[in-house]
Amino acid sequence: MESIKKYIAEFIGTLVLVLFACGTAAAVGCSTTDPNVAYLLTALAFGLVIVAMAYSIGNVSGCHINPAVSIAMLVSGKMSVKDFVGYVVAQCLGAIAGAALLGYFLGFDCGFGANGLYNGDVIKSLAIEVVLTFVFVLAILGVTSKVENGKVAGLVIGLTLTLVHIFGIHFTGTSVNPARSLGPAIFAGGEALSNVWVFIVAPLVGGVLAALVYKAIAPKAE
Repeated sequence: MESIKKYIAEFIGTLVLVLFACGTAAAVGCSTTDPNVAYLLTALAFGLVIVAMAYSIGNVSGCHINPAVSIAMLVSGKMSVKDFVGYVVAQCLGAIAGAALLGYFLGFDCGFGANGLYNGDVIKSLAIEVVLTFVFVLAILGVTSKVENGKVAGLVIGLTLTLVHIFGIHFTGTSVNPARSLGPAIFAGGEALSNVWVFIVAPLVGGVLAALVYKAIAPKAE
């Protein structure tokens, strides 16, 4: 029963992430001729959703709401394979539900804040997403490694996600989250759907790398 509660929390958290953060991207239009304000608003939306969810469902599931975070926790030995699978399924279903709601609210031609390749370059897009995810997940592993950081962890993680979005939106729209990319891509279709594998593979690789690097550099006491 406790596992089911965690999965429900992850479903809700990822739904809110896609609806509010991808919804902000779709509403303000990050592809406009003067996108600077739109970039910042979108980055803040992603960060603020994490802050809100961290302090609401964090005590239930840890507020991963991201398969890249969950795989890092799996590699770090902080969650079981069973829970990893349950989390990822819940996250993907939540993202799809969030995108469906977004389509209902804004129309199914809204773009859904879907990710795209940087200048059509698969390799460069993969590299960008690996780096962005590595930085994001490394911050999560660091701030959650000490119990005394609990009160500020949500804020730190939210601000880090804001940071990687401020930098990354220009390139790929910033994924760092396979579920966040999958939900919108399903409804956006076209190139967003055909290229979504990039935004599934790269964040997972970035998450694993962050876990391995943090395990190597972390103080023995942690």
